[in-house]
Amino acid sequence: MRIEIKLLLLITAMWAGCKADKTEQTQAKRLIETLKSVQAKGTLFGHQDDLAYGMKWSYVDGESDVKRVAGDYPALFGWELGGLERGDLKNLDDVPFDVMRHLAIKADKMGGINTFSWHPYSLVNGENSWNTDTTTVKYIIPGGTLHEQFKVQLDQLANFFLQLKTSDGKLIPFIFRPWHEMSGGWFWWGTKLTSPEEYKTLFRFTIDYLVHEKGLTNMVTCYSPNSGFQSEQEYLTWYPGNDIIDIMGVDDYQQTNTVDWPGQLRQTLDIVIKTANKNQKLAAFSETGYENIPDSLWFTDQLGKAIEPDSIAQNLSYVMVWRNDSKVHHFFAYDGHPSEANAKSFLNQPNIWLLNDFNKNKK
Repeated sequence: MRIEIKLLLLITAMWAGCKADKTEQTQAKRLIETLKSVQAKGTLFGHQDDLAYGMKWSYVDGESDVKRVAGDYPALFGWELGGLERGDLKNLDDVPFDVMRHLAIKADKMGGINTFSWHPYSLVNGENSWNTDTTTVKYIIPGGTLHEQFKVQLDQLANFFLQLKTSDGKLIPFIFRPWHEMSGGWFWWGTKLTSPEEYKTLFRFTIDYLVHEKGLTNMVTCYSPNSGFQSEQEYLTWYPGNDIIDIMGVDDYQQTNTVDWPGQLRQTLDIVIKTANKNQKLAAFSETGYENIPDSLWFTDQLGKAIEPDSIAQNLSYVMVWRNDSKVHHFFAYDGHPSEANAKSFLNQPNIWLLNDFNKNKK
């Protein structure tokens, strides 16, 4: 009898564990399916740190530069985790992680999507992500002398993600976009110091560990090299595999107005979209902007023209511009900025969706 009871309890526990795991998987799948359901209807607009601070304010409940300009919040909210891996209380942009957690939960409750990037400090020299003086990746991947320390860093990320819960205790789905712009030479995981094979190992271990060891099965993963590739093959040089990637993206900032940026960007996005469709993945313009927006018509005449062709607009899940920090730089319009009216015009287009558009149309 006791053996039967123990067996029944064991089966019940196993079933409960499977059910919990299935629920978390469904959350990630639900986010993917939601993005698929609005594909070809609208492209979500996103903004980094939108709820945290803007050009004339910081940490004011309900504030948003996007809302100030366009009357509504973005549909996608970007956040940065750099510094979390070493136990810092604030990220590298001085956003407290406790506040970030609160705002990410709020964004989810509002119906928006959270996406997280990560610019970690090197375990080799302690310098930030932009320091390329020292090789790091080969020391933190499996078999490397700092691999166990790297796992501790991933534990820090997992602990943060596991605190992102709804009011009834369910983990919220989110997009994780680690190790981005690897095709450039400005990060310690980039082309200057890392081989494609080392990079793929790093990316795969990061996701496998977070999902299978830490239980983050509500995580949707995005791959986003920098622009500059000329073919599908070149775009996939650093690709870690279909089994761990859900979204294929690209990062591209306008650097000057002396070149045909929209034309070049259309070619880039066309490669991303065709590759994503071929691999049954979502496509995204994962990071963009024009620092301090020196062109007052940039949103409609540059960004808008780049993504307006049907072949792009009907396949692009979202586009996200970088942050507005009055002490450093800004990438979205604000009250009184020369591009304010133009930004509003761009966001008022029926195929560019802010939060209310997204909530009204998603399944």
